[in-house]
Amino acid sequence: MANTGIQQVLFGEIPPDYDRKKELQAFDDTKAGVRGLEEAGVTKIPRIFITPPDGIDNRVNSDVEKAFKIPVIDLEGINIGDGFSTRKNVIDQVRQAAETGGFFQVVNHGIPIDMLDGMLDRVRRFSAEPKEERSKFYTRDLTKKVMYNCNFDLFQVPFAYWRDTLSCIIAPVSLNLEELPMVFRDVMMEYSKNIMNLGIELAGLLSEALGLDQNHLKDIGCLEGLAVLFNYYPACPQPELTMGVSKHADSDFFTILLQDQIGGLQVLHQGQWTDVPPVHGGLVINVGDLLQASLISNDRFKSAEHRVLANHVGPRMSVAAFFTTSANHSSTRIYGPIKELLSEENPPRYRETSVKEYMIHFSKKGLDGTSALTKFRL
Repeated sequence: MANTGIQQVLFGEIPPDYDRKKELQAFDDTKAGVRGLEEAGVTKIPRIFITPPDGIDNRVNSDVEKAFKIPVIDLEGINIGDGFSTRKNVIDQVRQAAETGGFFQVVNHGIPIDMLDGMLDRVRRFSAEPKEERSKFYTRDLTKKVMYNCNFDLFQVPFAYWRDTLSCIIAPVSLNLEELPMVFRDVMMEYSKNIMNLGIELAGLLSEALGLDQNHLKDIGCLEGLAVLFNYYPACPQPELTMGVSKHADSDFFTILLQDQIGGLQVLHQGQWTDVPPVHGGLVINVGDLLQASLISNDRFKSAEHRVLANHVGPRMSVAAFFTTSANHSSTRIYGPIKELLSEENPPRYRETSVKEYMIHFSKKGLDGTSALTKFRL
């Protein structure tokens, strides 16, 4: 559909018999996403993106912001030289961050900065390709290992958010490079290898932060699945009316996020939104629901809710790596709070569940602003 066709489908006065589902389908059928709206030069966002005022919660408390800063943890030297004292210090920092805010950033993590910058540049280049090229990958078929669309939960949530995503399942089954858009083929495997190595290191630190063996998370399958998501947030003509991504907690064990320098990522801490400021060369790490609850920590680690603001400035780009048991969420292995962490004073707070059961619930619910963990709480 041409750009003028997109505008004709999406705009106009709201008729008495307004059919939201029909409008969602019309938008999805363009296979152009919000990037298509950007290309069309829209000056008003479509109705499907308009968020009710109570969905755009802008509570900011300067005292909370001053008291709580997202920690930046230096990983240099944790395995060499004066490694024991350095590693212990890093583990203490990771423990404090995971128990309080659920978010931290890492620097000197071993992934070259030019590789990180190159990945963000690939997101820009893919989004700059003609719609006809991008739409070849546009699908909602969850069996696909490479999937491009606007909002995975477009038809589940009460309002759409201003983001397109290309998602790639990297493990446990190896990805065929021919399945990828051309622009990613020369870098994907090397980047994924670096991210997996960092994931192994972080899993070790998180395990030790819980007082467990360094290999505990790895040994129970937390790193078997890896999905990498390339996110594109165009400049929004009415950012006060919508969200880049609405409030949610991640559905994995933990996430490694590369974000550009525009900003907009916020974490909810003590009922107030706090910015996660970009650090060039740094990576944002956050605890997911499965690490907070049904897998390991029995609420000791926090899977913090977070969001991304829409912005007049753009495009904003990010690359998120999600670690889970199987990236297609089919694992039926049962997880529950680790027995070593339980006691009469600290009984299990969640029932045992499988990643498959959790993900079916999470996907059906979508990013609707509510916690997926409620269903599994005892």
